[in-house]
Amino acid sequence: MPETFKISGSNKIKAKELPVFTRLLGAMLDAGMPLVQVLETLESEVENDQFKTVVSGLKEYIEGGESLSQAMKHYPTIFETLYLSMIEAGESSGMMAEITMRLAGYLEEAVLLKRKVKSALMYPVMVTLIAISLTTGMILFIVPAFASMYSDFDSALPLPTQMLVNLSDFMRAFFPYIMVVIIILVFALRAYKKTPAGQYQLDSLKLKLPIFGMLIKKVSLARFAATFAELIKAGVPIVRSLDIVAAATDNAVLSKGVLDAQPKIEAGSGISESIAACPEFPSLLVQMMNAGEKSGKMDDMLARIADIYKEEVDATVDGLTSLIEPLLIAFLGVTVGGIVIAMFLPIFKLSEIVM
Repeated sequence: MPETFKISGSNKIKAKELPVFTRLLGAMLDAGMPLVQVLETLESEVENDQFKTVVSGLKEYIEGGESLSQAMKHYPTIFETLYLSMIEAGESSGMMAEITMRLAGYLEEAVLLKRKVKSALMYPVMVTLIAISLTTGMILFIVPAFASMYSDFDSALPLPTQMLVNLSDFMRAFFPYIMVVIIILVFALRAYKKTPAGQYQLDSLKLKLPIFGMLIKKVSLARFAATFAELIKAGVPIVRSLDIVAAATDNAVLSKGVLDAQPKIEAGSGISESIAACPEFPSLLVQMMNAGEKSGKMDDMLARIADIYKEEVDATVDGLTSLIEPLLIAFLGVTVGGIVIAMFLPIFKLSEIVM
């Protein structure tokens, strides 16, 4: 087992540096440059200091007699199982440049897909956080000022106003405890998510979310099909590919479906037939995989499936933007507007309260 190193900022490197590195690696290998010379060139081009150290380390390990895939195993937080398997396949098949270029395309598509989903989710999350911050600020600081002014009235306040004043008094009295409870819940949820059962339950819940659940599912299915297609094209054995696909799918429910299908496939069952046992895999995907099995073009069919789901993700993201914006504006208006109306309601009914 090679000595392994953890590199700080691994996620950022994998999202920004690694696709470019892989694309240049493939292009220079295709041009016939020796591997050590390629890495020397890439080391001078890399801007991220941590990744520059990684590239330098790769060069040193290769000069010491290791293959590229063996050298990459020293940095598992950068080069994950999928990456290593495709590099190994390229080394064993003599198609290193071609497979590396395909790997670069896969990484670029994966980053683009992830970025689209993040952009779709960022807007509603930011608006919701702003609404919560405004609401909390008004309840803690503005409502008490109005409550103090209304305390001089001899008549009872309207029910919405009184409820808002009571809520303000409660939050001001227990706000530190509320924050402590929220922090504890956040840490507890993060700890629960790290357990296999917790990860499965939370990922299952994600798939059931209104509006966003279908988007998350389509992204996971696109990753499943694209990853599986690239591994088959690279010549990675099917059973080994399923292990990698399960990890790359990025959803515990779908990953379990893939892993549950693995022993059935090893026993001789068809891939599509085994995958179909998981209800989260739609019939369209299963039928297209079945057609790919029968025609002997599973990799091409999986690539088509990935393209279909990527197009559906694009359409869903575009639709979400136009659908969510008015809903969020209405939510913000009702939340903040409701508080404002409740605060000013006694003034609107001043004649009834003073009499």
